[in-house]
Amino acid sequence: MTGYPREAPGPFRAHQIRDGDHYELSDGHAIHCMTAGEQHAKANLTGGRVLATDPEVAGAAGVDAGFSFNGESNLRAPDISTGVGDGPGWMRSAPPLAVEYAGKGQDEPELQAKIKELLAAGTRYLWVVRLTGTLRVEVHTPGEPLRIFDAEGVLTAPGVLRNPVPVRALVDGKAANAATLRNLLNAEGYESLEDLRAKSHAEGQKQGEMQARAQAIETVLRARGLMIEDRLLTRLQSCRDPVLLGRWLVQSATAATADAALD
Repeated sequence: MTGYPREAPGPFRAHQIRDGDHYELSDGHAIHCMTAGEQHAKANLTGGRVLATDPEVAGAAGVDAGFSFNGESNLRAPDISTGVGDGPGWMRSAPPLAVEYAGKGQDEPELQAKIKELLAAGTRYLWVVRLTGTLRVEVHTPGEPLRIFDAEGVLTAPGVLRNPVPVRALVDGKAANAATLRNLLNAEGYESLEDLRAKSHAEGQKQGEMQARAQAIETVLRARGLMIEDRLLTRLQSCRDPVLLGRWLVQSATAATADAALD
């Protein structure tokens, strides 16, 4: 059942809808949800991976996740949502961020009803990605005017996402890959790929310096005719403490044994 007006409330509740059923609920009325076309289906996955990898979201995102609210008389499943948990059944609060893809054949009155219900239930940001005509995203937030971003725009969701999302990253695989890589690097403590390369280079230099110190210690001990047992070589070569290596280097010049030098 789609379209307005409807008699309210309807007879259905969220617990009557099974996982996988092609229905949502609007004030107790069942709404049949059609399957997605090619463009829509690919976009769900493309945008989904960008949101799911944001460091603030940390995997708590999903496609077609069901959110039940208003005493179970509403069950809504945005194309992409944040705030998705790991438990069974429907989520009991509205998603902080929801994304809807609107393509050919979109039921516009039903979409507007869904937006209104989700915002009233607590959704902070609802992005509608328009797939027909010029690519654009409509940003709905409670109590604020509608904002529209074109294909070159950048979306933000303070308090929900750490990183901005280019509009193209919601539909274009290459742009989504770039945004996803940035998110994954951020989660590991790197600002960008260039930051990772710089820190890796610096770490490599540091490791090289420590290896050079270890080699110098070994050379001094052997030059003095001191026997270095395998266990001492292992200790020396595995040491990554520059202060300790510096002390050993000084001790290796005067110590009576290799054991004493590496004490």
